[in-house]
Amino acid sequence: MSIGFGIFLFAVGAILAFAVNVTLDWIALSTVGYILMVAGVVMILIGGVLMARKRSSVTTQHTHVDAGSGEQVTRRESIASDPVE
Repeated sequence: MSIGFGIFLFAVGAILAFAVNVTLDWIALSTVGYILMVAGVVMILIGGVLMARKRSSVTTQHTHVDAGSGEQVTRRESIASDPVE
């Protein structure tokens, strides 16, 4: 979702910076457009980094027989980079 929002910010910023020819005394729309374009690029980069982190995970499974009871014991460990999991 952050990549889509970043593209949206970049597009709105480009429209304000290059296509709008309105002058206001209290705000410079071209400056706002450039700021939105930079914010959009930052959002796209952050979204790409977060998507790359979500894909990395490690799962380890250990199985052994308990000497005292003779039962099979399975231990599973999952290490994921996604903070949601």
